[in-house]
Amino acid sequence: MRVPLRGNSWRLLLPAALLFVVLCVAASAPAKDLEGKLDATQGKLSHVRQSQSALAATIAEQNRAIDSMIGEVSDLRQKQAAVEAELAAKQDELDRATAKLAADKHRLAQVRARLQRALGVLRQRLVAIYEAGSPDMLNVVLDSASWSEVTTRAEYLSQVQEYDDSVAGRVKGLRDEARATVKRMTTVRLQIKGSRDAIAVKEGEVAAARSEAETRFAELKSAQAARRESLESLESREEALSNNLASISEQIASATGTPAPVTGTPAPLTPGQSANYISESQASVPSEAPSAVAGAIEAANSIATTPYIWGGGHGSFESSGYDCSGAVSFALNGGGFLSSPLDSTGLETWGEPGPGQWITVYANAEHAWMIIAGLAFDTVGGPGPRWHSSPVDSPEGFIARHPSGY
Repeated sequence: MRVPLRGNSWRLLLPAALLFVVLCVAASAPAKDLEGKLDATQGKLSHVRQSQSALAATIAEQNRAIDSMIGEVSDLRQKQAAVEAELAAKQDELDRATAKLAADKHRLAQVRARLQRALGVLRQRLVAIYEAGSPDMLNVVLDSASWSEVTTRAEYLSQVQEYDDSVAGRVKGLRDEARATVKRMTTVRLQIKGSRDAIAVKEGEVAAARSEAETRFAELKSAQAARRESLESLESREEALSNNLASISEQIASATGTPAPVTGTPAPLTPGQSANYISESQASVPSEAPSAVAGAIEAANSIATTPYIWGGGHGSFESSGYDCSGAVSFALNGGGFLSSPLDSTGLETWGEPGPGQWITVYANAEHAWMIIAGLAFDTVGGPGPRWHSSPVDSPEGFIARHPSGY
């Protein structure tokens, strides 16, 4: 039932209605202003991301050049290490030859001393034979008075001859030994000269390899610094705008009474989605894993527990050992997520921002590691890439990236 207003009642209600309208306008004005700021900030952020996208080709080219340089520096360092090992082997060979020569010198001195003594004895026997004459068996028989005396004298004559033969043989043997030792020493001296010449050549090769590696490494650091400067400029602007955007969104939520959007983390993996840790060298492929994720796990299995080699896996995926970003790149390539290796800085801009459900790469300027189907794959915690049942590194200080859709 409608009750008609009487007299001046409507005049009393008019100010209240006006006050309600003013309050509504006043309440909506800040929200509209904030929404305007939000739109403007989103526009700036979009422009920054477009600028970043425009630089993506340049950064990708820088990444390729830097990866190639890392591979070259790694090869140069390995070449340097190989030459240094050869140099050490030649030095060992020289040391052994020098020790052998010293032993032969000592042996020759002893042989010569014994030879001199044996020659002295032989000289005395020759003088005695010359002075006394050399009795023969016929004289022994003729000069003996009985058969018993013949036997005694013959035995004595035989002993004298054996002694003389022994002295002569001793002299000849010592002489031959001395000659052999001198010949062996001559060979060792030639070996020592060859080793010294080889060492001089290897020392030159080591110096050249070290210089080349250091020069190329300096070029690498310069290229990395230039890329880092470009990335940090864009990342700092994007981070500032993103923080401002979050602050404005919270203010709008507070002004309008609506809950602020929450940036959620990926849903936890189910048992069928989680890889099982078997050992440092092997992780199981989850039954529900997409083929790309299975490929990444199998690739990681194939290089797990290989040795850590700085620059390993850069320039070429194939290597006898891997560093942190080389190992991550190899696993991503196995899943078809990456066509050429990236260093840790390059991985900071790879893929999509934030953690993924199946694969998350954590990267900064110094290190990179990843989570695949719930297991950590990292070069920290062992002398090379390997699986860990739980992360060894903390995500703090790293930029999280993931392949789109994973």
